[in-house]
Amino acid sequence: MKQEEKSLFEKLYEAGEEQVSRLAKEATTHPSFASAIEKTLRSALETKGKVDQNINHVLGLLNLPSKADYNKLLAKIETLQGSIVNLNIKFDRLLAAVQQPKRVSRPKQKSSPASSDQNPTTK
Repeated sequence: MKQEEKSLFEKLYEAGEEQVSRLAKEATTHPSFASAIEKTLRSALETKGKVDQNINHVLGLLNLPSKADYNKLLAKIETLQGSIVNLNIKFDRLLAAVQQPKRVSRPKQKSSPASSDQNPTTK
């Protein structure tokens, strides 16, 4: 029974979907409807722009950061973070160079003939 209801529901859904898509195609091809939608979208975008400007102005009056201020600060913080990472890498290299045991090559002493006479094991 559920399979039959489900298939019936799917059929109704598909029929509704086809009708909606057909209606949308017809509406968008009609010139007066397309111009009305265009006009509505244009006025909505203008209104949104005015609202954004007013909100930024109010935030400025209240000394609160706007989204643009936040993005500027975020960019500066990311730049500083990159600089700190570079400094840490350089500092680690310096520490590794200082902690590495120094290998000082000493010049070999030439054995003198007098020293061979003093060593009893060589005779």
